[in-house]
Amino acid sequence: MKVNLQAVNFNVDRKLVDFVQEKVDKLEKYYDKIISSDVFLRLENTSDKENKTVEIKINVPGDDFVVKKTAKSFEEGVDLAIDSLERVIVKRKEKLRAI
Repeated sequence: MKVNLQAVNFNVDRKLVDFVQEKVDKLEKYYDKIISSDVFLRLENTSDKENKTVEIKINVPGDDFVVKKTAKSFEEGVDLAIDSLERVIVKRKEKLRAI
């Protein structure tokens, strides 16, 4: 699957890119018709510790799923977003099976 990664307000290192790619690729075991995904990593300018925002957009035939999570680290945010996307994808797959 094609993963487009965009970092806003900081430079991303290779380790984080590999981590995101690995996590997003795992979504294909839940739904194999995923076309592509866009991942936005943002560093917010706040004094709050939870200033890292992860937004993942998954493109599937006929629909798009967008999940946005804010956490203390990008890794934690990616994990939270992937967990939410897993639930959404499984729910869509069950809905399609019922039709």
